Amino acid sequence: MNLLALDSRWQRLNDPTYACKCCGRSFGGIVDMGFGQPDCWPHGPLTDGDTLTVGDDVLTADLCVLDDLRFVHCVVPLPIRGSDEVFLFGVWASLAVEDFKAYVLDATGEDTGFAGAAAWLMNDLPLFESDEPISCGLKPAESGAERPHLTANSGPLAQAQAEGISFDQLLEIYAACGEDLRPHLMG
Repeated sequence: MNLLALDSRWQRLNDPTYACKCCGRSFGGIVDMGFGQPDCWPHGPLTDGDTLTVGDDVLTADLCVLDDLRFVHCVVPLPIRGSDEVFLFGVWASLAVEDFKAYVLDATGEDTGFAGAAAWLMNDLPLFESDEPISCGLKPAESGAERPHLTANSGPLAQAQAEGISFDQLLEIYAACGEDLRPHLMG
């Protein structure tokens, strides 16, 4: 049994017919949150077009090159305790140049066999802020439609990935990302 099914806020979040009494908003389930670029990217967001190029620096929806750094857009999965749902943070991971090249060759079908690599989380996540990049492992997606998965090696983020986050923590993450759903789910 999904234990969160007993929480009226969870029911409202997942009911596409529910409308907030104050504003009429409806949610229809978990909404993943993401970052458009690594935190260290200095050239602004990707807006019009598929590529932002500034000198030798390049940002696309999937890859980023900044000076001698290489980044891959991936996801950090966070299971939600008491449910079968998983919240995804869309984040950027820094890879060694050789691993980045192997990832790109595998992703484009030019070569196969990218089994994963050591990586660093390059976005500061609400509830998991850190003064230093978080050491992680990057694993390729299980299907071509998914982004690769990033798993923290230790610390609070690794614990949350292993044990899950509470629904209240999910709502705190939404609020920290500028989408405070709590007042809209109170009924």
